[in-house]
This record gives sequence, C-alpha cells and structure tokens, in this order.
Amino acid sequence: MTTSAPDPAALRTLCANALRVLAIDAVQAANSGHPGMPMGMADIAEALWRHHLKHDPADPQWIDRDRFVLSNGHGSMLLYALLHLSGYALPMGELKRFRQLHSLTPGHPEHGLTPGVETTTGPLGQGISNAVGMALAEKLLAAEFNKPGHTVIDHRTWVFLGDGCLMEGISHEACSLAGTWRLNKLVAFYDDNGISIDGDVKGWFGDDTPARFEAYGWTVIRNVDGHDRLALDAAIEAAKSAGQPVLICCRTQIGHGSPNRAGTAKAHGEALGAEEIKLTRERLGWRWPAFEIPQDVREAWSARERGAQVRGDWQRRFGAYAEAHPDRAHELLRRHTSTALPAAAEQAFAKAIGDAEAKRATVATRKASQELLNAVAPALPELLGGSADLTGSNLTDWKGHKPLLGEGTGNHVHYGVREFGMAAIMNGVALHGGLRPYGGTFLTFSDYSRNALRMSALMKLPVVHVFTHDSIGLGEDGPTHQPVEHVSSLRLVPGLDVWRPADATETAVAWRESLRRADGPSVLALSRQGLPHAAEAGQERSEAIARGGYVLRQPEGEQLVLIATGSEVQVALAAAALLAGEGIAARVVSVPCLDVFERQDESYRAEVIPRRLPRLAVEAGSSGLWWKYVGENGDVVGLDRFGESAPAGDLFRLFGITAEMVAVRATRLVGAARAQREAVTP
Repeated sequence: MTTSAPDPAALRTLCANALRVLAIDAVQAANSGHPGMPMGMADIAEALWRHHLKHDPADPQWIDRDRFVLSNGHGSMLLYALLHLSGYALPMGELKRFRQLHSLTPGHPEHGLTPGVETTTGPLGQGISNAVGMALAEKLLAAEFNKPGHTVIDHRTWVFLGDGCLMEGISHEACSLAGTWRLNKLVAFYDDNGISIDGDVKGWFGDDTPARFEAYGWTVIRNVDGHDRLALDAAIEAAKSAGQPVLICCRTQIGHGSPNRAGTAKAHGEALGAEEIKLTRERLGWRWPAFEIPQDVREAWSARERGAQVRGDWQRRFGAYAEAHPDRAHELLRRHTSTALPAAAEQAFAKAIGDAEAKRATVATRKASQELLNAVAPALPELLGGSADLTGSNLTDWKGHKPLLGEGTGNHVHYGVREFGMAAIMNGVALHGGLRPYGGTFLTFSDYSRNALRMSALMKLPVVHVFTHDSIGLGEDGPTHQPVEHVSSLRLVPGLDVWRPADATETAVAWRESLRRADGPSVLALSRQGLPHAAEAGQERSEAIARGGYVLRQPEGEQLVLIATGSEVQVALAAAALLAGEGIAARVVSVPCLDVFERQDESYRAEVIPRRLPRLAVEAGSSGLWWKYVGENGDVVGLDRFGESAPAGDLFRLFGITAEMVAVRATRLVGAARAQREAVTP
C-alpha cells in the first residue's frame, strides 16, 4: 500500500510518524517498554538519519561510518525502527517480537546482537561516555593514518540523550573531557522534555544545562524546537562546522502525538493501550494498521542506495590511499579486522617473559607491568594507555610514550580523577575499533568504575583495567585505600578475567593473555610492594601460568596443598619451607587467574589441586570464593574485615597473613586429616 504522493514536507512527517507508530505498536504487543521517548524524538531521528547520517545498512562494520549512540537506551524501539526502515538486517518480524526471548530486539539495545547497534545502552550516562571514546578514537586514528591528499578516517559520532543521562555523574566526567579534547566530530542531541519516571523534573533537576556544557568547552545550540524539521536541519548543519563538541538542545514533548499522555510521565514507560493508540493514530493521520508501513514511506526511508554510494566512494579513496601508502593501509585494516597480536608483539612478549625468568628480580608487580610495557608497547602501536591521575603510581606509561594533553593527540591519556568516565570512554574506544585501550587506578577505586567495567564484560570488549595497590600491602594510606572485597567481587563478574600475578613473569604472561584476548575484558591486580621471583631456577612455566593456575612446587611425599595468588604466593612458599622443617611436605599452587583456571577441563584442575590432600588457600582479601577449592575440611587464610593504617609488614602480621601463621594452620589441617584417617582404619 502507498500514500497519495505527498509533498516533501508531508513525506518527512509521514517518515517521522512511521517511527512513532512502530514504537507504540511494538510496546503494545510486548505490553512492556518505553514509547514516550521514541514518540518525542522521532522528528530529530528523521532529520539525522534520513539527511545527514553516513552509514551503509549492507555493511554495519564499515570503518568510516558515522557512529550513532542511543544513550537513553530505554527508548530502544526508536533505534530498532530506524534500523528496520533504513534497511539493516532487522526484519519486521523481530520488531513484532520486541522484548521477547531470543529476539533481535531486546528491551535495551545490545551490541553484538542487533545489526547496527554500536553499543549496549541502558545504564544512563554511559552511552554518551562511550560516544566520547568513539570520538576520541576517530580523532587519534585520523591523526595517525590520514595523509596529505588522502583522508580515510573522517566520520562523526552522534548521540541521543535525555535528562537521565545528564543527571548521572558520569556524564560530567566524560563530557568535561570531550570539551578539553575538543572532539568536534561529536554531536549530542539533548531530548529536553522535562519528564522523567517520577514526573516533572523541575523538582530535582534544575541545572542550567546549556551553560554547563558551554563551561566544558562545547558549542551549544540552544532552544531548538525538536518537532521543527527546518530548525533541526539548521542546527545539524551548524554542528558540522563547529570546532568543538556540540550539544543541540531540543525542546520536545514526550509521547508526542498521544492525545491524553503526551507531556506526562504516563507516556514514559508503559504501553499506551489499545484505545489511546487508536486516538494517537487519528491525531497523527496514520491510517495503516499495526506494523504496516506504506511503500513510499519505506522507499523514502531506505538508506541502501545512499549507503552503497558513500561506502563505494570511500572504497575508491581507500584504494588510492593503499597505492600511495600500502603499509599504512595494511596497518589500518589489520587494526580493524584482526584479533591476533602482530608477530612483533608476540616476539616482544616472548623475550620479556624470558628476561623476567632470567633476572629473577624482586619487584613490585606494578613496576613489572611497566617494564613489560616498555618492552612490548613499541611493537604494538594500537595500544592506548592511560590513568585516572595516578600515572606515577599505576605506572601505566612507558619509555617513548606520547601523553594526550588538552586538544592534542597521543597514546597515553591523562583522564584526571575520573575513574568511571575513564572506564566508559575506554569501552567506547574499544567499540570504535583500531585501538586497544587500557587504563589504571587503585584497585579500591574500581568501585567508582564498576558499572562501566560490567558493561565491558557484557559487551565482551577487549579492555584492560590496570588496578594497582591490590591489598593491605598499600600500608599507611589505611582502609579507605586498601581493597579487601574487590578482587573477589570482580571475579564474580561473568566474562571478566581477573589476574593477580605473583611476580614479574606472571605479570608479563597476564599482560600477554589479556592482550591476546578478543572476547572480553581483563583486570590486572598489581602490588605496591616488591615480590620475589616465585619459580625455581630453570622451571618452565609460561604456558602453565596462561592456564590460570599451576603447580609451583611439588615435593615428594606431599601431604598438603597450599593455594595462593598474588603477593601471598611468597607467603605460601615461605610457609612450605617452614613446614618442610617439620617434616610436612606441602605442594604450592599459584592461581594468577581464577577465572581462566575455571575454564580448564576438570582433569587439569583436579591434577593441580587434588582433592585427596588437605587444602589451605591464602589471599589477603575476602575468603569466600576459596572455600570451593579447599572444601569443608580445608582452611582459608584471608581478610574479611577492613584494614588499618600502618606499614605493610605490621598489617600482614596483625591479620595473620604470614608464613608462620599459615604454617600453624597447615599443621592443624595435616593433623586433622591424619586423625580422620586413623579413625576409619580398622
């Protein structure tokens, strides 16, 4: 079915209304969802997607496409309607299955599930922060790869966001940096409808938002009627010529088109109902039934032809670039298409691991991490390091790095005191492609970045979090800075590999495995204090370390297993020596990454930690997760309270995390096991 050949203005209205009705129909079918934002932002979406967005539905991964981020992800049906109508591989049947099991239209957009979704959004404020990371990646890659006469990286990042995103504190962290970095390819549309779940926001959101963003160093386009297509066109054109990131402040009506719910919180997060949908269709002049789009509207929406044209133009330009700069072209494609480390990086890792084994140095694992970066970073140009104002403590920089300061470019980012913003920006960089981000802070401050870290795991992003000062070994800074529950809680995040290395070699392998990983994030929990080399001379263990847990010492006639991780491996080794003096032979198992160890087959895990022997685990942190490995008759030396302010040595003695105390408790385990055997022997 078609319309009666409407004029261009009327066609634009029809195209916007198509978004509205698809949203309300899908929410009604699911009896769940958020129709108000899609109805309110439909005109903005029509203006951007039909007239300005550079994309090709036939190739959602095209390198030089514009990125679109729906930061207010609860309005997901707006994005699904856009993708469907534009020509992405999202058929109408999936819109009809909105929010249903295994559909391509989940309640909030999910990256890696729905074609054309650039990032998973839902936790408000993180979408705009991801977008800052995308825009940063574009800027850095353009500076690195574009050559005179050859521009192959030149795209924008567009964002929809609402009051909720701006109320979340992370928006301040990320948007402040975007202004400082002058990310002029970043454009955000602020859906200023004045309504949140609880009603009119005047009672709890009184910010002067335009002034706030001007203070960040953004160009702000004020007072745009979000339902006036000409005003929107003008604002978008103005945004394209700005020398700063741009905030377009669009005054809209939530639920626009609904006679009885427009402008109210009732339009936000529930189906309109059959009667209100009927009235809304009448108000909009939409005469077609649910999920039916007239052919001329479909044709007007399709971006297939336009997308093929702009991508084809880019491919021709890239061909000329490849002729003029073949090495650069190959490198750009490698960065975006290959998940393997380049051969030079693998060689650098092999040498660094060998050197660490040969040196047998006593070194803090944070320092060992920096030494690894010194060795490997020159062979891995896609590395983008950083720290949340703790570079000199996290040691995330390396010899020859270039700091990113202000509006310049570089390969080491000074994020300032912005742990949450840093983590979400790194997610955006990883989502963009072409760079491998990592960033550092103290382990205890991972609490600030926790939800962005969770999102990196949910999206399976290859991001590396360098968390130093991993225990009470921090010492005098006291319990505010001493992590206790952090390693254990991070291990509970699905898909997150948490490495807590015991020495320089384990640190180097942890870095190698984290950067080899393409299907999820990793944490490196590193020590402040120096840790001795854990292996015996000549012991080959790099591949064993890569399995997450391995036998470090195995004496004859073993009677006990000591399990340890990180700095407590040295405690376990010293305890084993004390026990040997008492005639008790103790196996020592190092578990640098419990998550990787869990993925090994059962036979390997049973070989490393045999159930036939009594088992004692040692870690200067929460003890709960270790009981799985020691069993009900085992023991755990841990820390299930907050720390104190004192020198590290005093604290380890205070809390009983010493070789002497481990030996005492191990002796009790061996005695109890012997008594149990004797009790059942006839």
